Amino acid sequence: MIWKGWDHIPLSIPDPAVCDATTTVKAIAPVIISASRSTDIPTFYGDWFMERLRAGYVKWKSPFGGSPVYVSFAKTRIFVFWSKNPAPFLPHLYTLDRMGYRYYFLFTLNNYDHELLEPNVPPVDARIDTFIRLSRCIGKGRVVWRFDPLVLSDRITVDDLLEKVRYVGDQIAPFTKRLVFSFVDIKKYAKVQRNLKAGGCACAREFTDEEVAEFCTGLTLLNRQWGLSVSACAERRDLSGYGIGRGQCISYDLLAKEFGDDDALMDFLSPPGQQTLTGSGTTTDPSRRLKDPGQRSTCRCIVSKDIGQYSTCMHLCAYCYANTSPASVRRNYARYCEERDRGIFHDAITE
Repeated sequence: MIWKGWDHIPLSIPDPAVCDATTTVKAIAPVIISASRSTDIPTFYGDWFMERLRAGYVKWKSPFGGSPVYVSFAKTRIFVFWSKNPAPFLPHLYTLDRMGYRYYFLFTLNNYDHELLEPNVPPVDARIDTFIRLSRCIGKGRVVWRFDPLVLSDRITVDDLLEKVRYVGDQIAPFTKRLVFSFVDIKKYAKVQRNLKAGGCACAREFTDEEVAEFCTGLTLLNRQWGLSVSACAERRDLSGYGIGRGQCISYDLLAKEFGDDDALMDFLSPPGQQTLTGSGTTTDPSRRLKDPGQRSTCRCIVSKDIGQYSTCMHLCAYCYANTSPASVRRNYARYCEERDRGIFHDAITE
């Protein structure tokens, strides 16, 4: 879904039918780019991203079909990077800074090494080291820790999960300000069920209400030592009694706090006259006005344009909703690597 509030601009691109010629297409020009919920761009497609950044645009293809959408970076102020292993991307940060782009990372740092739920991520201690390096480089307010998703099975209990979270949190809490977590959704996603079964994790299951309460109680106790802002991603239950808020990964509050000196961004987030009536009067309500229409109703992220592509993430996590099958991912990634090594980068991650 494309948010109607983005500017639309003409974009000049190479004409595939005529050598050394260009053609003009219509493009959207988002202020906030998500890179990406659909795949791990920093880990696997950093070279493609930097090439597209220099070109000034990408072509995005919906996983549900339809015509491609051209996305211009002409008015982009913020990139939000989602990653489980941004180590390969760290050398590019200097170039991003030099080009004047702002950014932050949503770093999913889970702890499922023994269960093999994430077969292609580095060991947890290596990822902890990367988290700390990244935080020291760009500031702890711009690296958000995500433990996503929390998965139960015949081998993983609530106590096990709390210990996994504690192990990571004790080491990285001084290097971040926020923790966002989620409880796994299995029943509503057929692809998740298939991928769990194919990965030998058919025993994975969702939480009961009692297990949610047990986990949140334990997490609240852990956070007394950490002092993090804790929220739950896309969660219908009210967990405020545990000191846990409703998650907002692409967060108005974070953007305003960390990048409040960016006038163009702030004009987008809080334009003059854009107010919402509430029961107690008139107040600015960016969560309502900027709600991302392309996400689930329980997601509180503000609007962004994602530029990723399904069935391209080689982490091959057993619970993934964005991969059709491991075989399709391997084919796509092998084709990308072959073309990358020849210096070929398409407008989209794969053609």
